[in-house]
Amino acid sequence: MSDDRRLDVLCAIVSEYVHTREPVGSKVIAQQHDIGVSSATIRNDMALLEEAGLIYQPHTSAGRVPTDKGYRVFVDSLASVKPMSGPERNAVESFLTDSCDIDEVVAKTVRLLAQVTRQVAVVEYPTLVRERLRRCELVDLGPRLLVIVVTLSGHVEERMLEFPAPLAPETITLLREQLNALWEGRSAEEILPRIDEALSACPPAQRMIAEAVCTALVDLLQATGESRIAIAGMSNLARGAIDFRDIAPLLDALEEQVVLMRLFAELGADDDIHVSIGTENPHDALIEASVVAGTYRSFGQSGDGLAHLGIVGPTRMDYARTMSAVRAVAAYLTRFLDR
Repeated sequence: MSDDRRLDVLCAIVSEYVHTREPVGSKVIAQQHDIGVSSATIRNDMALLEEAGLIYQPHTSAGRVPTDKGYRVFVDSLASVKPMSGPERNAVESFLTDSCDIDEVVAKTVRLLAQVTRQVAVVEYPTLVRERLRRCELVDLGPRLLVIVVTLSGHVEERMLEFPAPLAPETITLLREQLNALWEGRSAEEILPRIDEALSACPPAQRMIAEAVCTALVDLLQATGESRIAIAGMSNLARGAIDFRDIAPLLDALEEQVVLMRLFAELGADDDIHVSIGTENPHDALIEASVVAGTYRSFGQSGDGLAHLGIVGPTRMDYARTMSAVRAVAAYLTRFLDR
C-alpha cells in the first residue's frame, strides 16, 4: 500500500466522520471518494491505519473512527488552508466596520467567529504596551472629582478623587484645558517626567488638586498587564455535548477562563495557526477538545501589542474550515486595529 493512498483513506475517514459522526466503513469510502481501489483494498488499508494508531473500531462490525493521532496527521497534511470565500471576507470586513473602541471590536469579533465556525470562540484582548491619551475629562461632583481618561485605542477608564471641600468650577475647567493641551497623544511614560513642570505652572492653591489628578491620569494610562478574554458560542458546545464523554470539566474551564488564559500564554507570536488536539492539550479540562488558535496584532497609535484568538470544540471538528476562519479573522482584526 502506498503512503499516499493510506493518507487518502485517512482523510476520507476524517471527512466522513466529521460530517456524519458515524463510524466510517470501506464501502462508503469506495462510493463517496475517488480513491481508485476496491472496498476490499480499502479494508486492508484501514487495517494498517488501525495498527498505526490513526483510527480505531468503536465496536465489533462497526466502521472506523479517527484517533487524536489520526486527526493530527490529517491536520498536518493540509499543506494550504483554503481561504474564505469572497462573500465571507466581505462579511467579516463589514461586521467590524463602525466599531468605535477595542471593547466593541473584541465583542463583535468573538460573536462573528462563533457564528462562522459554529463552535466556542475565544478572543483575547490585546495587551497594549503603551496607551496614549486622547482626552481627559474632569467631572465636578461636589467635594469629589471624577477623572475620566479616554485613550487613542478607545479604552475609557475612570477614577473618583475626594477633596476636603468642593472645587471651584473655574479651577476644574482650567486644569482640564491645561492637561489636555500638555499631554494629548502622550503615554504615561512620556507624561511622568513632565509632571513637576506642569505642577509648577499651577497656582500654589491648586497644586495639591493638580498633583492628585495627574497621578490618577498616569495610573489610568499605564497598562495593567491583566489578560482579559471574551467568549461567545457556549450554546454551540452544549449542542455538541454528544461528542464528549464528560463535558463538565470543559464547561468549567471555559467559565473560569484560567485554563484559556494559560493556554494563550503558552502560545508564541507565530503568525501561523496553532492546532492542539485532544490529549495534545496540556490541560486536563481540554483532553476531549481541540483548540485552533491564531495571533493578531495591534500597532500604531495605541502601542505595540499582540493577542490570540481561537476556537474550542470537539476533536470531531471541520479543521480546514475552522483554521481558515481563524486565520482570516485574525488577519482582518490586525488590519482593522492598524487602521
